[in-house]
Amino acid sequence: MKSMGRSGGGNKGGLFLVLIFVILVAVTTFIAFSLKVDTVDESLKNDSVIKTLIVLEDKKQVLFSDVFIYYPVSKRGALINILGNTGAIFKSLGRVDRIDAIYTEKGIDVFKSEIENLIGQPVPFYLEMSLSNFSELTDMLGGLKVFVPAPVDVKTDDGERWLLPSGSVTLDGSKINTYLTYTKPEETESEVVDRRQNVILAFLSAINRDSRTLLNKNNFRFYQKRISSNLKEKDLHKLFSEISNVDYERLIPQSITGSRRMVDGKELLFPFYDGQLIKDVVKQASNALVDLEDMSVNRIYVLEIQNGTLVQGLARNTAALLKSAGYDVLSTLNAERQDIEKTQIINHIGNADIAKNLGDFIHCTNIVDEEIKPDSEDSYDNGYESSSNVDFTIILGKDFDGRYVKNTGGK
Repeated sequence: MKSMGRSGGGNKGGLFLVLIFVILVAVTTFIAFSLKVDTVDESLKNDSVIKTLIVLEDKKQVLFSDVFIYYPVSKRGALINILGNTGAIFKSLGRVDRIDAIYTEKGIDVFKSEIENLIGQPVPFYLEMSLSNFSELTDMLGGLKVFVPAPVDVKTDDGERWLLPSGSVTLDGSKINTYLTYTKPEETESEVVDRRQNVILAFLSAINRDSRTLLNKNNFRFYQKRISSNLKEKDLHKLFSEISNVDYERLIPQSITGSRRMVDGKELLFPFYDGQLIKDVVKQASNALVDLEDMSVNRIYVLEIQNGTLVQGLARNTAALLKSAGYDVLSTLNAERQDIEKTQIINHIGNADIAKNLGDFIHCTNIVDEEIKPDSEDSYDNGYESSSNVDFTIILGKDFDGRYVKNTGGK
């Protein structure tokens, strides 16, 4: 009888311990949910701009990848295209290779981590879409509007025929697949990149246009199912509620620039200045969204670059540098003299903020304003008209080392 009593007491003790364990689990779960923060809001507390990696893939091969930088206050954004053949020694692979090989071999998380190393900034979120899911999203958004410069009528080796109309057209999901994947022998690599960049611009435009339907909580889960992300549905909804406000008409895509070299039979693009240039470009793009006034970042600014030294190719190389930062270079030429000591920026449009932003990129403070006529209806920025057909002229001096003006270019 005593042994039976001890057994009954042991059972009661065991049940009591189980009950305590269940209560602890329930309390811990409750606390965890109570303390859960919206990761998008938490990110904005640490950084005023939202950075998101957008990847479109087909059969584990990257079709395009962009870092989308968005500043909610001004609704302005920037797109940094991460070219698939960008080369470096990648720790995750233990070798020199294309950056998109990381995605194929290691997956999206490691790919995002290596892109963060490449651009020198954290990218908290990613949106990953397969080609088939992107096609369905396109149909759900009512099609994507793109510009096709000439009709496409291409027959593949497999007998498949690709057909696209020309002009500004709205393409459904099937046609968007064709637009993204067709190839023509005469088309250059940069033209293919531009074409695919047009699609991401059209996608951001479509989510802006269709945001009311997209963000309806009864609808959003159907969109969310077609997007892989490191955000849960609630946080993904919050992210889209922010980025759907983007002023897509002022989005300016920028790409990595560098030197091309053959490595193990592959042509790789190695970013200029051991990768520092792309870090500077991303930093400048982020800062410009936050720092400049609303009227400042409203178009691509046009430059003329003059070589005031005896260094061969200095103006041409500087043009490549500044194109990577989102400027348009109309011309490169020799200055009237080749013994210029100090690099100078001539501001033809009277916009001191943009002139300073340009100067900051090359560490030049020697900025002078052209005498310009007021009250022009054709002026670009501040009601002034310049006789020049460019916004800024850069005259390179001996103090310019190909990347920066030494000693801040003093006046």
